[in-house]
Amino acid sequence: MAKTWEQLRMMQPIAGKMLTNSIVKQRLSHAYLLEGPKGTGKLETALQIAKSVFCSQREGFEPCLACNNCRRIESGNHPNVYIVKPDGLSIKKQQIQDLQEEFSKTGLESNKKVYIIEHAERMTANAANTLLKFLEEPKSETTAVLLTEQIQQILDTILSRCQILTFLPLQKNLLIEQLKERGAPLSLASTAAQLTNNLEEALSFCDEEWFAQARTLVIKLCEALGKETSSLFFVQEKWIKHFAEKEQLQMGLDMLLLIYKDLLYVQLGEREKVVFQDQRALLESLSYSQKRMISALSYILEAKNKLNANVSLPLVLEQLVLRLQEG
Repeated sequence: MAKTWEQLRMMQPIAGKMLTNSIVKQRLSHAYLLEGPKGTGKLETALQIAKSVFCSQREGFEPCLACNNCRRIESGNHPNVYIVKPDGLSIKKQQIQDLQEEFSKTGLESNKKVYIIEHAERMTANAANTLLKFLEEPKSETTAVLLTEQIQQILDTILSRCQILTFLPLQKNLLIEQLKERGAPLSLASTAAQLTNNLEEALSFCDEEWFAQARTLVIKLCEALGKETSSLFFVQEKWIKHFAEKEQLQMGLDMLLLIYKDLLYVQLGEREKVVFQDQRALLESLSYSQKRMISALSYILEAKNKLNANVSLPLVLEQLVLRLQEG
């Protein structure tokens, strides 16, 4: 879904403000490096820069998103916007040479040109040196936008020729809104946003049936522990089967941490901080002492550490449940 600059400035206030100010003043740099974690809006921002350059009905810094140029950029079909992606594991010298050749041609519609290089850190040494020569002789109407998640792997000589903009992990409330816009239920969005700052990873969580089932199993375990029913049997029958891999069990324990924190928030009257908002009735029905809840958080963290020490997964779970039952 195409975003506006206003939306992007909410996601990345500093980078968004710098870019929109430059657009208004017609002072876009000839080269930008957008660096930061995956899923923080770098590619969307790069495409928005291109739309602002080519939009035929732009008002201020905001492209219309509806004109022919905006629509072609969004669909990847604009002749003067060139996107380079890794060919396999790397970006090769020939790809940069193809880019140079393409940009040496006179534009049929405009002399303005924008090129975007995704995963710029994956350029081979020859590709990076070829790009460096391109950056050293910038044409006044050409804008380069390099994207990377690993700035330390970019040549210093390339860094020195780019304006570097750092993209920060998304704020939790914004991440939840982004997930809801993509169709994720609030319950899953709220949980996923606590487990990652990465929009794409959070989306993948919300789209997986495994994730929804994992969340349900965490709630049912919390409920079973509260009723002092056979929690150990429940774990042996359900949890061990569902959380079969170490990474899966780590996520299950992360969710269990969240729901125990929610119990504490409810007791402290800080209900706005509760992640499992759809389970408020359950959380309010469990009358644990604060001491027991703090002990439970400590037990869960200890279990997570044991997983990193390659202890048997079923054994870790069984010991944890027994300790949680005892309080």
